[in-house]
Amino acid sequence: MTYILAIDQGTTSSRAILFDAQMQRVGTAQQEFTQYFPQEGWVEHDPEEIWDSVLKVCRQVMNEVGASADKIAGIGITNQRETTVVWDKTTGKAIHNAIVWQDRRTAEICQRFRDAGCEDDVTAQTGLLLDPYFSGTKVKWILDTVPDARDRAEAGELLFGTIDSFLIWRLTEGRVHATDATNAARTLLFDIHKGNWSAEICDLLDVPLSMLPEVRDCAADFGQTGLFGRTIPILGVAGDQQAATIGQACFQPGMMKSTYGTGCFALLNTGTQPVESKNRLLTTIAYQLDGQRTYALEGSIFIAGAAVQWLRDALQIIDSAPQSGELAAQSDPNQHVVLVPAFTGLGAPYWKPDCRGAMFGLTRNSGRAEIARATLESIAFQTRDLWHAMQGDWGAEADVILRVDGGMSASDWAMQGLSDILGAPVDRPVMQETTALGAAWLAGMKAGVYPDQAGFAETWALDQRFEPILPEADREAAYARWQRAVRATMAF
Repeated sequence: MTYILAIDQGTTSSRAILFDAQMQRVGTAQQEFTQYFPQEGWVEHDPEEIWDSVLKVCRQVMNEVGASADKIAGIGITNQRETTVVWDKTTGKAIHNAIVWQDRRTAEICQRFRDAGCEDDVTAQTGLLLDPYFSGTKVKWILDTVPDARDRAEAGELLFGTIDSFLIWRLTEGRVHATDATNAARTLLFDIHKGNWSAEICDLLDVPLSMLPEVRDCAADFGQTGLFGRTIPILGVAGDQQAATIGQACFQPGMMKSTYGTGCFALLNTGTQPVESKNRLLTTIAYQLDGQRTYALEGSIFIAGAAVQWLRDALQIIDSAPQSGELAAQSDPNQHVVLVPAFTGLGAPYWKPDCRGAMFGLTRNSGRAEIARATLESIAFQTRDLWHAMQGDWGAEADVILRVDGGMSASDWAMQGLSDILGAPVDRPVMQETTALGAAWLAGMKAGVYPDQAGFAETWALDQRFEPILPEADREAAYARWQRAVRATMAF
């Protein structure tokens, strides 16, 4: 047997998935890790806990499947993007907790640069906005805040990386400091047109170029690890949303996918030419293969599955995520409760980092079921916001079909609701582990185990298509309520 090991290092857990030579999943191991919230709007992870969880799940799935290192042709890594780690070049130890992509502590820094008129230049080079979401201002905060950090960075003693870089460094025992083009494109420090780090923006944010990893293709040689017995090459890397785009085989311009995990991220393949958004979407790199960059428009929703976790953990009205759809199905259709889940601000197309969540339309009869329904509907409404913005930028036709994946896509109720609110078909694939599959395909293709793009695209299989059944008048009335609620929330 020949296997490919995919490491899926996410926002709330680390997973290791083994795929066989036919790209079928044969084993999975998963471990959650601690979320730290030092202050309102701050989110951190312990890099050592992440590293330990990755090692544990890799060894666990290898043992359970009986896959020794000599049977694994390659490792693919996909990761939570933008999350920022700065570590000691000698010891490999982080000098501060990882600052998570959801973290909003640098909102004031971003506003200061916007006020100075810097955003247009930054966007022109990176395709991104000046927002705390991205890594650049997080690195600046660490260097400005941790004692001696800036002096050490300028002396060449510190390294920066997103989680993929940190894992590559650890897996190769400090031999390789590298990232791929998709993760680099999320740092706010990378020129997506020239394909290199921007000295101008690094100078603006006071980030020494010496800290930055080498940028490689998504399918490339990222070194070898000997931590699992015999050496295994690391051959594929992509940020989680780009890995899902690859796993959904969205290789043609105009193809669109939306992943529903902690947040929701929709990417529209725009081909080899970047499209500048007029609707505050992001222009990013979808993937880079053989030195050729393929671009995408991206809309980012900060809270999707995390809102369902809120129902479970904070409100305690469900015991598990799948219960949210069951509960929503029991709601009173005559009530119109609207939840705006801006728990960590609003993402695209609003970009309001200081906005906070709100609920509207409550009555004495509003209960658990109505709140569950409002929570799931909020994800559909936010997706429609992105859908409209992408249509405006790309000129997509109304009959574009959306491919969905992520944990929430397993809910028939949620996916039917998404189709109803969009007024468009929604396709759910048989293989819903698209993020891990994308990373596995990159490594397997590089190793010569898996087919090329065209061959891989042919393996995509439909599980279910959801068609809109909600009358147009009801759909538009519901979306109008959502828009009013968002305006009210942002004005609060």
